[in-house]
Amino acid sequence: MATLLFTLAAYLIGSVSFAVVVSKLVGLSDPRTYGSKNPGATNVLRSGNKAAAIATLIGDGAKGWLAVWLAQRYGAQHDVGDYGIALVSVAVFVGHLFPVFFRFQGGKGVATALGVLLGLNGWLGLATLVTWLVVAYAFRYSSLAALIAAVFAPFYYGLLFGADPELFAVVIMSALLLWRHAKNISNLLAGKESRIGSKAAGAVKKK
Repeated sequence: MATLLFTLAAYLIGSVSFAVVVSKLVGLSDPRTYGSKNPGATNVLRSGNKAAAIATLIGDGAKGWLAVWLAQRYGAQHDVGDYGIALVSVAVFVGHLFPVFFRFQGGKGVATALGVLLGLNGWLGLATLVTWLVVAYAFRYSSLAALIAAVFAPFYYGLLFGADPELFAVVIMSALLLWRHAKNISNLLAGKESRIGSKAAGAVKKK
C-alpha cells in the first residue's frame, strides 16, 4: 500500500508542468501554442525569456529529484524497497509526460529524467548531464543531445551499479524519451530541427 501511495504521489508531483506555470506567472504565451508546442525549457527559451527557461528547467528537474528523494528518505520505514524506488522514478517521469493537471499534454521529459537520475545517484546524473552538454555544445541541437544522453544513461547505470530494478526504470525512461522525440528524429534527418536559442513566432508577451 505504501509503495502505491508513493508512486501516486510521484505521478502527481510530475504532473506539475513548470513550463506552463512559469510562463503564466511571467506573462508569456502558453508554450503549448508556439514553437515545438512542447511544454519544456527549450521551447520556453524560444520565447526569448532566458529567466523563464531556466526556472522551467530547474523546476522540472527538481520535481524528478524530489519524488525519488522522498521515496528514498521515507520509504524504507514503510517497506518501500528497490522496486518501489523504480516505480516512483517511472511515475514522476510519466507524470511529466502525461500531466493530469494539464489535460495530459506534457513535455518530453529531459529535465525530469535528469532530476530522477540525480536522485538515484549524483554521479549517474552528472555523467548523463555532461553527455548532454557536450553534444548540445558541439551540435546546438537540444533534441540530439537528449537522444544521445538517453541512450547512454542505462549504460552508465549498469556500469556503476549493475542490473537491478532501478536500471529497469532507467531503461523505461530512456525508451519513453526516445519515443517522445520521434518527430525530432524525423526533423533531424530532414535537416529541419530548430537549434538551441532560435526564437519562435507566437511567443510574445501578453498585453
